[in-house]
Amino acid sequence: MRRTAALVTAGALVLLAGCQGAAGGSGVAAAPTPEAPPASVEVAPVDGSADVSPLVPLEISVTDGELTEVIVVDGAGTPVSGAVTDSPGLATDLWTPDTPLAYGTSYTLTATAEGEDEEPVEAATTFTTVTPAAVSTPSVGPLDGQTVGVGMPIRVWFDDPVVDKAAVESHLRVSSTTPTDGVWNWFSDTEVHFRPSQYWPENIQVTLEADLYGVAFGDGVWGEKDRTVSFSIGERHVSIADASTHTMEVYDGDQLVQSWPMSAGSPDNPSYNGPHVVTEMNRDRVMDSSTYGVPVDSPDGYRTPVEYAVRISDSGEFVHAAPWSVGQQGRANVSHGCINLSTDRAAWFFDFSQPGDVVEIRGSSAGTLRSDVYDWTIPWEEWLAGSALK
Repeated sequence: MRRTAALVTAGALVLLAGCQGAAGGSGVAAAPTPEAPPASVEVAPVDGSADVSPLVPLEISVTDGELTEVIVVDGAGTPVSGAVTDSPGLATDLWTPDTPLAYGTSYTLTATAEGEDEEPVEAATTFTTVTPAAVSTPSVGPLDGQTVGVGMPIRVWFDDPVVDKAAVESHLRVSSTTPTDGVWNWFSDTEVHFRPSQYWPENIQVTLEADLYGVAFGDGVWGEKDRTVSFSIGERHVSIADASTHTMEVYDGDQLVQSWPMSAGSPDNPSYNGPHVVTEMNRDRVMDSSTYGVPVDSPDGYRTPVEYAVRISDSGEFVHAAPWSVGQQGRANVSHGCINLSTDRAAWFFDFSQPGDVVEIRGSSAGTLRSDVYDWTIPWEEWLAGSALK
């Protein structure tokens, strides 16, 4: 019994000694080092995508690693130059081409990444950009480099009806050296205008960036190219032609510089009320009634040469010299809708004027102007409602 107890005690001491380990050791085995997870890569658009916009973002997402290489080639294997834009705080980076991708072309994007294991991982996608049924480049006025008056809106005309007006309008960006509250208003499916709530500030620069390449207009029509137009707003010229007092007042800025007797449209052919915008100037012009539907050989028809003709609407209204009506100027309205002045006054006004100047007709028995540029007759709240982005 004693011997057995002694053996048990000795065994316990040996076990205790084994648990304590060697002198100076911790007695805890080191944990195994976990293996580093491999990197993973995802790219977009989805492989096999078709009818892709040439402006679609090419997205690259890397998990547990770093992006090491991006290669983009077209269907013929020709490399496409571009660069990766890092997105701080986001897992997705964007690859942007140096020049926009082409319509109707196949492209392959290949992205490579490495994780801590230094093993490269690759992902690729092949997609095809849309082939438009038609491409469109709109016409723009004013033209690049032109100087116009404070009443000239920006006008954009499209060859094909625009279905997705919001998409197009969002890519028509207007900036000016003096900021304005200007907004676009759609006059039809093929025409949109831009103006501020009040006339433009004088002596400023205005730039339109029509970034329409890669934008879907709708019904298979896409933007053909981007276009930038910059023009100047000149001196503020706003004239008031009052048919009730037979007087025309001409302002240069806020200063009244001329006050003249005039004759407006007769009771049978009254001038239209409202702000008119100068669109054309002719030193000599033949006034022809057939241009607005009245045959020259009819009782009310005419074909009359005039001087110093400043067009203020496409309804046949001009400010021009009318020496035959000088006796009625300041006393009666006898024209076919034009503003009649003496020859010397018409010459002065012709030299003073520029496209985009404003002639506001008041006091006429006719209704409000409806012409190619009747923008300033539209109340501001109604104008705002004409935006596709309202």
